[in-house]
Amino acid sequence: MTIAPVQRTASLGSSAWTDARLIMALEEVVEKELNRHLQVAKDWMPHEFIPWSQGRDFDGVLGGEAWSVEQSQVTPLGRVSLVVNLLTEDNLPSYHHEIATMFGREGAWGTWVHRWTAEEGRHGIAIRDFLLATRAVDPNELERARMSHMSEGFESDNAHSMLHSVAYVAFQELATRISHRNTGHHAGDPLCDQLLAKIANDENLHMVFYRNLLKAALEIAPDQAMRAIADVVTDFRMPGHGIPGFERAAAQIAIGGVYNLRIHHDDVLQPVLRHLRVMEITGLGPEGLRAQDELGVFLGGLDAQATRFDERQAALLARRAARQAAQ
Repeated sequence: MTIAPVQRTASLGSSAWTDARLIMALEEVVEKELNRHLQVAKDWMPHEFIPWSQGRDFDGVLGGEAWSVEQSQVTPLGRVSLVVNLLTEDNLPSYHHEIATMFGREGAWGTWVHRWTAEEGRHGIAIRDFLLATRAVDPNELERARMSHMSEGFESDNAHSMLHSVAYVAFQELATRISHRNTGHHAGDPLCDQLLAKIANDENLHMVFYRNLLKAALEIAPDQAMRAIADVVTDFRMPGHGIPGFERAAAQIAIGGVYNLRIHHDDVLQPVLRHLRVMEITGLGPEGLRAQDELGVFLGGLDAQATRFDERQAALLARRAARQAAQ
């Protein structure tokens, strides 16, 4: 199946591009991107990054040693961020249900859905094994948080639209990559940094897949794709927002420099938008132009918010440093 060129799609009108029709029209692109992904993706073994020799029995059935915070070299910031990242990965069954329901389980789409799920699955396995083997977190609190978070399930903000779903994951996969990579840098454990670099590389490849798919969608249904991008960017939130205590953890993660407004604007939104040349696209209809204008206004406002955050962060860190120096 060939993709209809832009000049043909304009005559169809945006209402002609239903989810079902878009999924069919993009099947060839999905197959191409899937083949590219399989050629460049390198399998890695999660167990190789777990220091099993550090592991020992916990208290409970086996009568081992109870957990305490000083048993691990992972930093407090690293601990908070690792737990948020892990609990986000834990909701994989819900994510799989969302994308399998949206994209289907047949053909290239279905093959991608299952491959993506398999790759994502090893992330949660590896992080949990690392945290437990190194005693980086309280295992009881971690399990209670997992049960609470997964019991709530996950419902995407973008399940109403195939294009919104594609646009969301194009940004979210990059956001996840950045979060994992920066967590590794701040964890205080070289092996943890190596592990999260492997996970971040997977996430980057997933981002490239969805970004290229979004680029194709912009070519065949530019007005609808532009609207989807504008809606997703202006209302973006990470999939782990339902984690117990997420707001407090997100504040610590932001102040610590793992993920915050400046990072979101500079390292997530702007790279994807620049690659797609979203603000340079011409020939849009009224709806596409409105979405493009809304996006430009929002990005300007977000940049200003990020600057104010930078100033508050710098002041807070300076006060903390002064208190430590005075002790």
